[in-house]
Amino acid sequence: MEVIDRFLPLVGQSFFLLGPRGTGKSTWLRRQVGQALFIDLLDPQLYRAYQARPERLIEVVRGNPSQDTVVIDEIQKVPELLDAVHLLIEERSRLRFILTGSSTRKLRRAGVNLLAGRALRKTMHPFMAAELGDRFRLEQALRQGLVPAVLAAMDPEEVLRGYATLYLKEEVQAEGLVRNLGAFARFLEAVSFSHASLLNVSNLARECQVERKVAEGYVEVLEDLLLAWRLQVFSRRAARAVVAHPKLYLFDSGVFRSLRPIGPLDRPQEVDGAALEGLVAQHLRAWAAYSGERANLFFWRTRSGSEVDFVVYGPDEFWALEVKNSTQLRTQDLHGLAAFHDDYPESRQLLLYRGEEQRLVRGVLCMPCERFLRRLVPFEPLSRAIG
Repeated sequence: MEVIDRFLPLVGQSFFLLGPRGTGKSTWLRRQVGQALFIDLLDPQLYRAYQARPERLIEVVRGNPSQDTVVIDEIQKVPELLDAVHLLIEERSRLRFILTGSSTRKLRRAGVNLLAGRALRKTMHPFMAAELGDRFRLEQALRQGLVPAVLAAMDPEEVLRGYATLYLKEEVQAEGLVRNLGAFARFLEAVSFSHASLLNVSNLARECQVERKVAEGYVEVLEDLLLAWRLQVFSRRAARAVVAHPKLYLFDSGVFRSLRPIGPLDRPQEVDGAALEGLVAQHLRAWAAYSGERANLFFWRTRSGSEVDFVVYGPDEFWALEVKNSTQLRTQDLHGLAAFHDDYPESRQLLLYRGEEQRLVRGVLCMPCERFLRRLVPFEPLSRAIG
């Protein structure tokens, strides 16, 4: 696949660039700062050298005084380098470090904040539909996801099948993140049933036959590896009792499909619906991140069962979005949005579905999901995606 421009803006100061493997961090950096000094810790020889002597970084940077940008790939593999980075930034105020990582666990333990606010945190997400333009196909995205390394492969399905295994071997096992690799592998399959659903750690623990504390630790490992994230419930000025549990999403719809086992007892509509909701979730998350977090993402669900899939809330945004994996609209599809509007009349409502017509039904705009995703662009309000 040819190199595709990304929406992530390059900033002038030092920053961490985090994102799951295969999302295109290194490719993007080679295009943006190709003349920078690159240190790739995935290179076994360099990894051993810097692990043995982290101060080597100081020698290398001082030995290249004309370089004003230094890229360290997979910084979490040698978090001790952060001390050297901190010293060098103090020494040369105009020196910019770009530190990529596919895991935050060791960085957090090493004290990523030791850079004292001198480094921003940026994230690289799977492709957005608007980045792909005419290359975007909704059905393909639901089946294969939008991870650049997967889409660029000769056999995307094979790469997807091996994606989780890659993490198990190169991140979980190699870094000793869990004690029982077999139990964690079973957990990966079990957690796929929680994608786009309320996260119930106790149920996960029972399915994996581990203690609740262990299951909670497994969820945290997934989040640290940037493979999953939790969506919190919207509770501001709540007029009704809302649920306490967050929802869980795997970071990419294709990765979800690769982990989710399907058998005779599974309804295809249920799996497809979770994949579609997850695809919208990853787009909204990328839109918010690339836009500088000017809006936050939530969901809404009352204890009585009224629910809205997504709430986008910020100084200039207040939207309730519902996602339906159906080509037809039914009156009951609007119930959650109507309930939310009763409690929050300041909000705007949008229903995304698999049909081809954009319609206004009972005051709610109903829009083809593919059209919305294609029009969703960072730094532009959601209303621009509607047209």
